Amino acid sequence: MKQNNFPQQTHFIGVLLPEDITHILEDCRRYMNRTYGCKSGHGTPVHITLVPPFRLQEPYSTDDLVKAIQKDVLPQGLGFIAHIHNFDAFGDRTLFANVTADAQWTKLRDETVTAVLNACPGCTKKDQRPFRPHGTVSNRDIPGGVMTGVLQVMNELKLVEDFFVDNITVFERNGSKWQDAVSLELSGEDENGRKS
Repeated sequence: MKQNNFPQQTHFIGVLLPEDITHILEDCRRYMNRTYGCKSGHGTPVHITLVPPFRLQEPYSTDDLVKAIQKDVLPQGLGFIAHIHNFDAFGDRTLFANVTADAQWTKLRDETVTAVLNACPGCTKKDQRPFRPHGTVSNRDIPGGVMTGVLQVMNELKLVEDFFVDNITVFERNGSKWQDAVSLELSGEDENGRKS
């Protein structure tokens, strides 16, 4: 039996989606489970990842991550209106709600990664690829060759939504599941330019 010598990841940081969009994507997860047996990632709350899973080493704690985000990110008022336009996929491996990438997402991701690295050096690293925000529906256990048909079905939903990015959430691993441990309110401007 092959052993996994990688230390288990303990945390990641993301943005929880609004309840109405969450319900739609949970329905999509149920469809993928019923139709294709997909389960991977379905126990994790629907979110957009800012900092992918990493192992938070001793002596650091979730509280250190929270304090760093409160001190270095929240005061910047980086909340903004984001847009979802239907579904897309990364090859045959990951089905997701297609969140429109822009400079605001990249700044939020970059500031969050910098805060985490300043508070807990060496716990993660910044991905050098362009940031592609997305709301994962299913990944890793999607059967090969079905993605074209899946995308046709999903895009019939015509999921086109704007939403306010109003939180940064620290997720912790609890056994084999990820849980939203601490959600921090993110302020910014709404669609009318009002501070929220």
